[in-house]
Amino acid sequence: MTRNSEAETIDRVLHYANRIAVIGLSSDPARPSFGVTSYLVSKGMQITPVNPHETEVFGVAAVDSLDLVEGDIDVVNVFRRPAAAPEVARRAVEKGALALWMQPGAENDLAAENALEAGLDVVNGPCIMVQHKLWSLRHLTAQHSDEA
Repeated sequence: MTRNSEAETIDRVLHYANRIAVIGLSSDPARPSFGVTSYLVSKGMQITPVNPHETEVFGVAAVDSLDLVEGDIDVVNVFRRPAAAPEVARRAVEKGALALWMQPGAENDLAAENALEAGLDVVNGPCIMVQHKLWSLRHLTAQHSDEA
């Protein structure tokens, strides 16, 4: 994947991302999944925690697996070891998710290939929070230049 196509994919995914299943979300504030997801929630995104070791995170009931997420999923956001990513990708495809986003430390090229082949948008490595902040800044800057 070239940088331009990755940037285009990130832009496209962030444009439609609203319902996000967070694989490996922890209620521990010291964990990256907590901080990143806290940011997403603060931006109005609906999250579903997917972690068999949690009962509730951010006031939302956790589910044990992606199969148990109710309703449509825009983005499956992965905070797991890379070895778990191919199975997560398979389940994301089965669930009809629009995108698979593997956070730093969760990257897996096989999972990315499989999800791409199935028609999902794939982001493999960049942090969704960082990318959302940059995306928001670009849109704000473009909005101000349109008004000038």
